[in-house]
Amino acid sequence: MTGTDLLIRDATAADAVRCAEVYAPYVAGSAVSFETDPPPPAEMAARIARAQERHAWLVAETAGTVVGYAYGGEWMSRAAYRWTCTVSVYLEPGRRRTGAGRALYEALFLRLAARGHRTALAGVTLPNPPSEGLHRALGFAPVGVFRGVGFKDGTWRDVAWFQRPLTDDDGPPAPLR
Repeated sequence: MTGTDLLIRDATAADAVRCAEVYAPYVAGSAVSFETDPPPPAEMAARIARAQERHAWLVAETAGTVVGYAYGGEWMSRAAYRWTCTVSVYLEPGRRRTGAGRALYEALFLRLAARGHRTALAGVTLPNPPSEGLHRALGFAPVGVFRGVGFKDGTWRDVAWFQRPLTDDDGPPAPLR
């Protein structure tokens, strides 16, 4: 796959089936996600709609098929945190190191910044060298590790947190768009 084969666009409810299919192996076959049951397409459609309200949900497609997605969401519910968001990216198996994750994230960062968000946070279940490497390569800095915060597959799991600015503006924030 080359960069010209990949189309990044806003997700719609029609993408929910493929997003659920892409995500399912991360839930059922690994500790990457702390969910224990893969969400059905209707739940994914609801998640897409929620993300689109204040953040963003993007999909990557090639040859008309969704091969991955990235989204932003609320980090904490307190009002002073509203300019900070969490981000995640998921690719179908076999898509690592193709540039799709980078392309999704870079488009997501632009969209979130345009809406007024200032900081992106990403949680990575440990160990996960490919995800840690992607986040570092995209300008995320490690900011801490929450030890033993999730129990999955018979083991307590650590989560590393990474932070990346979405803008270099350090003045008072504008209202979110």
